[in-house]
Amino acid sequence: MGAYLLRRLVLIVPTLFGILLVNFVLTQFLPGGPIQQIISQLDNEGSATDRITGGGSEVASGGGGNSEYRGAQGLPPEFIADLEKQFGFDKPPVERFFLMVWNYMRFDFGESYFRSISVVDLVLEKMPVSISLGLWSTLLAYSISIPLGIRKAVRDGSPFDTWTSGLIIVAYSVPSFLFAILLIVLFAGGSYFQIFPLRGLTSDNWESLSLGGKLLDYLWHIVLPVTALTIGSFATLTLLTKNSFLEEIKKQYVVTARAKGLSERKVLVGHVFRNAMLIVIAGFPGLFISVFFSGSLIIETVFSLDGLGRLGYEAAIQRDYPVVFGTLYVFGLLGLVIGILSDLTYVWVDPRIDFEKREA
Repeated sequence: MGAYLLRRLVLIVPTLFGILLVNFVLTQFLPGGPIQQIISQLDNEGSATDRITGGGSEVASGGGGNSEYRGAQGLPPEFIADLEKQFGFDKPPVERFFLMVWNYMRFDFGESYFRSISVVDLVLEKMPVSISLGLWSTLLAYSISIPLGIRKAVRDGSPFDTWTSGLIIVAYSVPSFLFAILLIVLFAGGSYFQIFPLRGLTSDNWESLSLGGKLLDYLWHIVLPVTALTIGSFATLTLLTKNSFLEEIKKQYVVTARAKGLSERKVLVGHVFRNAMLIVIAGFPGLFISVFFSGSLIIETVFSLDGLGRLGYEAAIQRDYPVVFGTLYVFGLLGLVIGILSDLTYVWVDPRIDFEKREA
């Protein structure tokens, strides 16, 4: 197992390198880089100021117009060259890429182009929101889906299995953002009840609350966004658990255990559960990553939560490359590490698994 883990750890380096390389190459073909973003902002400000000052001059001088503002004449080349040097775009792309890789190896992600704050501080500032959503949503999905999936497998074909499958299909077909809006309309003062807050993770009087009050206030705020984020993963995980248990229940060792006189509970808990949970555990990294990164953007936007999802979206729109590549590197590294932890969980659940022999 030690040699297998060592190989997996070593493979993290070329994998991250490939992720950064592909995305860096793609950004070279995208129009509207950070320099163009700044120029566009200055031109828009210049056009607005020129319209105001020019319009006033026309009234005063009988239509002569005043175009002394620099934005009406274009930015000087020296200013653009200074911007390129400041952002490092005066270097060739190959040199910029390897300089970025070298800095990232030392966990030096630089500063945001437009926020005047280091990428690390920016990610740490936004991460608690996304961690709250991802962690609670994943725990809620597993705590509901596993018992429900086992129950559906045991009572396969019964009315309980039929109507719960119908509810699961409906839940899976509803997009998370639409379900989030429905929750707001029903329970956040939209049209019916004012039970939960509409935005944020804490109240305005958070600092003045006691420790217990802070905990209750926090839980009160995350009910709706976590519920909306869980709906899709809950349905998928339930069916995965059911199918996994059905497959194991039909195997010969279960028949043998029942023939020996073991109770149904001992058969399910002592024999079926450990084998059936392997495929569910294997899906944990993908589920957590998808909830943590993919679904968080929409939910954070709907509930006005300032987390990593909105940060990544805004950075991509603004072409804030230090934030884009810094978060990409951190998230990619986190995903690879979680994959290794999933393999370790495999071995913990079933010590018979040996990844070194399987690779051989």
